[in-house]
Amino acid sequence: MNPAPLYTYLIRTECFFAILTFFSLLFITAPYGRFARLGWGPSIPARLGWMIMESPAVFLPTYFFFRTSGFNDLSLVLFFLIWQLHYFHRAFIYPFKKTGGHKPFPLLLVGLAILFNLMNGYINSYEVYVYNSYEKDWWYQWPFIGGLTLFLIGFYINKQSDAILSTLRQPGETTYSVPFGGGFKWVSNPHYLGELLEWCGWAILTWSAAGWAFVAYTFANLAPRALAHHRWYVATFEKYPAERKILIPFIW
Repeated sequence: MNPAPLYTYLIRTECFFAILTFFSLLFITAPYGRFARLGWGPSIPARLGWMIMESPAVFLPTYFFFRTSGFNDLSLVLFFLIWQLHYFHRAFIYPFKKTGGHKPFPLLLVGLAILFNLMNGYINSYEVYVYNSYEKDWWYQWPFIGGLTLFLIGFYINKQSDAILSTLRQPGETTYSVPFGGGFKWVSNPHYLGELLEWCGWAILTWSAAGWAFVAYTFANLAPRALAHHRWYVATFEKYPAERKILIPFIW
């Protein structure tokens, strides 16, 4: 079966935007979190922004899963649960655990994230539930087992790092401090490393081109921000641990 023209167009578009995003963010730091600043138009509270912009990545795959009766195939059920493990948490749990949920978040970024999640949600859902054909025992073949293991390792690193960051400030505090423990022993941005590992695992366990396009965009989006975070830590804290790398332990 040939893929739908829309799928082919969007997967190429996502790869193009990965390149564009990477080089853009090397020069322009996205204006949210510690880098929030004026001049980016109207904004809404960060908590609401996260919920709105991540929701398409929850609902669109859900539509594909039920529309194609994915519940009749154990591998597809597991794909659905693995995807939602990340995105349901990101859309409806993470915003309420995140410190600084009241901070302004530009509507422009919310709109761009919605467009990305619609595009990325479509290509991954289409390839997994419509285009690809998986063997009935795919769920215990090596790509699935290896990919799932990598995904869960990344998920754990990501959530552990978020938990460490959430304890750095008490309610009402606005000052930043150096995080320690977990993946922060090796890199300044273990939460980004964890997310990158998650989607590498997803690409392997689904054995999909859409998954690898997602990995490319994830790296393009997170690597420049990781670099900005690392530089900020070094410039802000005189005794910041010199042995910490930016994103990849012992390498970069």
